[in-house]
Amino acid sequence: MSLRALRVLCVSLTLAIGILTFGGGSCGDTRRVRIVLPEPALVLLVGPSGSGKSTFARRHFKATETVSSDFCRALVADDENDLSASAAAFEVLRVVVGHRLRRRRLTVVDATNVKAADRRRVLALARPHRVAAIAVVFDIPEEACVERDRARQDRTVGAPVIRAQRAAMLGSLPGLEDEGFAAVHLLTSEEDLAAVRVDREPARVSRRRTADHTA
Repeated sequence: MSLRALRVLCVSLTLAIGILTFGGGSCGDTRRVRIVLPEPALVLLVGPSGSGKSTFARRHFKATETVSSDFCRALVADDENDLSASAAAFEVLRVVVGHRLRRRRLTVVDATNVKAADRRRVLALARPHRVAAIAVVFDIPEEACVERDRARQDRTVGAPVIRAQRAAMLGSLPGLEDEGFAAVHLLTSEEDLAAVRVDREPARVSRRRTADHTA
C-alpha cells in the first residue's frame, strides 16, 4: 500500500470512527502536534526499528513508566541484543505491565508492536483494570529509520528487517480500532517527532472506547 493510499484510508477512518489523529504533513500542522493521554493508560509505541520510539519515550515519560523489550531482554540474558531471550523477555514485560496497570500507573510499552498478534497479548492486560489503550504509531520514512539504525553503536538490524517491520505495521493499521485502542496517534515525519507534545488528563470512563472493547 502506498503512503498516499494509506493516508486516504486513514482520513476515511478518522471521519468514520473519530479516533485517529495525524501528527503533521498534509493532514496536520507540525507546529500543533499534540497527544493527550488519559491517566492511567496503556500506551503502545508502534513502529519499526530506528523509527524513534525509544527517543520519544525518554523525552516524554519517566524511566519507570516505560517498559522496554530490550531492557527486559537484558534482564534475563545480560544482553539486550540476545534475540534467543526474546520469549522470556516478553514474559517479563507482560508481568511488569500487568502489575503497573493493576496499580493504575500510566505504562508505556517500548517494542516494535508491528503485528496485531503481538499487540493483542499486551492489550489483554488492560482489560481487567479498565484502562484505556493508546497507540502511538511511528510511520517514519524507511530511509530515516535505516539511517538511524546504521548510526547505532550497540546493535543494528539492517534495512531488510526494517522494511519487513514497516510493511507489517502498515498492513495492520486499518484494523487498529477493532483491536480495542481508544485512540491512535500517527507520527509521519522527523518534524513530527521534534514538535510533538504529550499532555495528560485524568481518565474518563468510556463505554464505547476502552481497552475492554469487545465489539
